Amino acid sequence: MNRPLGFTLIELIVTVALAAILLTIGVPSFQEMMRNNRAATHTNEMLTALNFARSEAVKRGRDVLLCPSTDPANWCVGTDWSGGWIVFADLNNNGAADAGEILRVWEALSGNPTFTGPATMGYQPTGEGVAGAASFAYTLDTRNYLVCVNPVGRPSIEKDATVCP
Repeated sequence: MNRPLGFTLIELIVTVALAAILLTIGVPSFQEMMRNNRAATHTNEMLTALNFARSEAVKRGRDVLLCPSTDPANWCVGTDWSGGWIVFADLNNNGAADAGEILRVWEALSGNPTFTGPATMGYQPTGEGVAGAASFAYTLDTRNYLVCVNPVGRPSIEKDATVCP
């Protein structure tokens, strides 16, 4: 007796129904995970920029500053960091990013977050913050993070906080 190859209609319907149930449960969780990862990535990028600026200030023996924007026509304008930011060595001590001073550029953040902070953040050759403590507030949907810089210049990330420790 020959056995038929393949699936019956009932088996196929049950399989498709189970797949639909699993996708209904899994996709929202996956989207939530993607938003959490995006928020963590964005705040870690700022932490990387702050650590980079601090190490460059110590290495170069001069002030190194960060400011919002990646548009060369509008360096260091405003307090919205979601459009990207730059790190520059302030060779002529004018507080502005001039040609030849830019060390690194971070591009605009994806997902339309709000990321606000001081107009400029910088480090002295000792590794301390130029203006002391600072904080950057990051919000994406319902995720809130603070990137905090303590008075001696060490950056950290605080999740779901409203004020830096």
